[in-house]
Amino acid sequence: ENSLQKTSTSSSTNSSGIFSSPYALNLSSFTKLIKSLQERHPEVSRDKIVEALQEVRKNHKGVLSGLSISSIEQKTSAIL
Repeated sequence: ENSLQKTSTSSSTNSSGIFSSPYALNLSSFTKLIKSLQERHPEVSRDKIVEALQEVRKNHKGVLSGLSISSIEQKTSAIL
């Protein structure tokens, strides 16, 4: 009976009531990516960095999966 819970990949709501999906970007990876880009471009606002990341995603068929973190950083830096 517990095996169903362990193997399920369906979307769920976590303890704080926030919708989560097994296919969502890992939040800690996103946070590290933003922090790294802020260190690389201290003159650029966080909002501009997020906009540049969204542009990279748009240019990559709407997804970031399949790109390495360093590749995402390079492409984002080129936009910034």
